[in-house]
Amino acid sequence: MKINLAFGIFFSSIFFFFLSCGTRPATTSGTTETSNFAKFEEDILKQVNQYRASKGLPLLTLNNVISAEAENHSQKMASGRTPFGHSGYSSRINTITNQLGTVTRSAENVAYGSRSAQEVVSNWLNSPGHKQNIEGDFNLTGIGVARNKKGVLYYTQLFIKR
Repeated sequence: MKINLAFGIFFSSIFFFFLSCGTRPATTSGTTETSNFAKFEEDILKQVNQYRASKGLPLLTLNNVISAEAENHSQKMASGRTPFGHSGYSSRINTITNQLGTVTRSAENVAYGSRSAQEVVSNWLNSPGHKQNIEGDFNLTGIGVARNKKGVLYYTQLFIKR
């Protein structure tokens, strides 16, 4: 009886250890979602820079401050807190200017519904205004992606010249 009790306590301890450490996903769904979006963002930057290079334009450098503003806007659109579009654009640029210093030019592309970086960039390149932004005289960019409750993706890319 003494051995069975000790074994039961040992087994229960191991079971609770695995419940608290070993059987949970290594990341929460928010972190997993963010890392999935990081891949989208990386792929969008790659697609845009490949296009710019093909036109003899300098590559854009991803900036964390600008990306934070882009991500915030995508999240607001995905949650319905702001309509799809460019609402709050000047506020985003002011925040970027306050953190990075003088901004001489800026632009923004938004999209929703595309399922891949290639699709979203292709759609932007087929739209004259979006294409003009991609080809513009910019050196920095920020990209943000968010998903709404129905699974629809929202994209924001900000373009900055300093």
